[in-house]
Amino acid sequence: MRHINRIGILLIIFIFAAIVYLFFATQKVENALSHNLERLFIKQAEEFAVNIEEIIKQNVGKDPFKSLSKDKELRERLQDALSILINSSYKYIYVLYRDKKGRFRYLLDGSKSDRGEFGQKLDVEKAAWNKVYETKKENIILHKNLEGLWITYLKPLIYNDKVEAVIAIDFSTDLPQNIYNTTKPIKNIFTYIFAAIGILVLLLLYQTVLNIITKKESITDALTSLYNRTYLREFLKNIDPSKYHILMIDIDHFKKVNDNYGHKAGDFILREVAHIIKQLVRKDDRIVRFGGEEFLIFLEQNDREEFALKIAQRIKQTIENTRFIYNNAEINITLSIGICLKPERFKNINNAIKAADSMLYIAKKEGRNKIVLYSQREIQEATCGQFEISEVQEALDENRILCHYQPIFDINKNRIVKYEALVRMIDKKGKLIYPSMFLEHIVQTNVYYALTKRVLNTVFHTIKEKRVSISVNLSFSDISDNVIYNMILEEIEKHKALSHWLVIELLENEDIKEDIIRERLIRLKSFNVRIAIDDFGSGFSNFAIFKTLPIDILKLDGSLIQEIDKSKISYSITKSIALFAKELNIKTVAEFVHNKRILEIIRELGIQEGQGFYLGKPSNKIQ
Repeated sequence: MRHINRIGILLIIFIFAAIVYLFFATQKVENALSHNLERLFIKQAEEFAVNIEEIIKQNVGKDPFKSLSKDKELRERLQDALSILINSSYKYIYVLYRDKKGRFRYLLDGSKSDRGEFGQKLDVEKAAWNKVYETKKENIILHKNLEGLWITYLKPLIYNDKVEAVIAIDFSTDLPQNIYNTTKPIKNIFTYIFAAIGILVLLLLYQTVLNIITKKESITDALTSLYNRTYLREFLKNIDPSKYHILMIDIDHFKKVNDNYGHKAGDFILREVAHIIKQLVRKDDRIVRFGGEEFLIFLEQNDREEFALKIAQRIKQTIENTRFIYNNAEINITLSIGICLKPERFKNINNAIKAADSMLYIAKKEGRNKIVLYSQREIQEATCGQFEISEVQEALDENRILCHYQPIFDINKNRIVKYEALVRMIDKKGKLIYPSMFLEHIVQTNVYYALTKRVLNTVFHTIKEKRVSISVNLSFSDISDNVIYNMILEEIEKHKALSHWLVIELLENEDIKEDIIRERLIRLKSFNVRIAIDDFGSGFSNFAIFKTLPIDILKLDGSLIQEIDKSKISYSITKSIALFAKELNIKTVAEFVHNKRILEIIRELGIQEGQGFYLGKPSNKIQ
């Protein structure tokens, strides 16, 4: 396609060049015709003048004025001879002399009508006539325009190397007008063509300007006038990581600004922060609005490593010291900043951005209003996944993150009692992407916060709409993470009336700080949220957690259930866990129920609920 465009442009240029060439060729032909016409008339005038000179010299003495002033008959005869040459082209033939005062007067006039009297003064272009006297050579006075050609040919009448008079032959013709009329239709065609080309050029210029504006708008964030992620994608294709430090900046507690002062105040803060950051970096540094209140800065590298830290400190300090006034309300904000000093040490630039984001994550986790630099000891270089962090962020922004719901059955009453929410991403081609393809790569980043918040929001929206119990998957790390825990609390408090429909499923294969987890789970249960342990029975299950944690539900690991009909060990372990849970009055759920036989076995073992493809597949709709 690019080659076809180039060929098209070359073709247009060729056609335009051909048209311009034809135009100038036509103009050249017209000029050549006019020039040849001039030469033809001048040549003929020269011949007339030579003949007139001979006639005068044959009949007039060395002093023409003196001879002609005395002999009227001679004047009449000579004037009649001149008048013979008069025709439609050669309209005036006369001889003038210059008197002592420099005025030109008639000696002879060949006009057939209105003939000038001998000695009568005639106003002429004195400069041209005097030049003939001074140079003693012919001179030509030329007048021409589109309507005709007028030439006065002047020839000196010389006696004894002295100019005694000047022979003048005036001729005119309308042939130039005829040439003009002949070529006018062709010229008109060229005029129309050039007008059309001019209009096309104007349209192209307009389109080009429009494209530039559109292109600029497409890569610019409308609110802050910073670059957006469309620009970031293109920028990252050609970036040399060794030329930049990467800063990831987040406005602390920005949600509170929106909640307390309204979204217009939030927009005001975003604009002001963006403006301040622009003032504090250099022209060649790149600032991108990465997320809602997140900014990504590509700071041109300086030999001194502390350079990026100084810039970050300056930005943080300036924002902290600025009094943002909106509608007479003073809003104070702080920033958290993560820095990756050496992006070139990573396998690719996306991993370097992730490192900066991970540092931001740590800054926020440790209480916000901090700057954290990347350190090799803190984070090992991440393996690039099929979906990068920026792609997940983009999917969040474009509402391409959603939940599917898999039913969980009461296997004794054969009815759905709740659903498990399973996060999904839709790629730009509409393909469904499972969390294993992207979730691992965003953990310990701010995108993970945003994703968790989106899932909780979606689940509560579905609960509100369908009035069904839904479980969401979290980890013990999520509960111990201040940001996520507070986010969960905020969502639950926002939907207090619905919280009893929510079940939180926790993976039990993590090391946990039991005191903190216990305190927080009890807090969540105070809202009637139920707590489940997911994948229990996988790996080294820790039965001791039941001593301290308030567990309502045990979900048995699918690896046990899926072979319970074939493996005596799996059967025995499942049976033991089911008995154990029954003793503690904890409800049990069997995963991976994929056939009727397995369903019958778990029912015989006293497991109350089942989940699996035999019972129901995940769907984006609640049944």
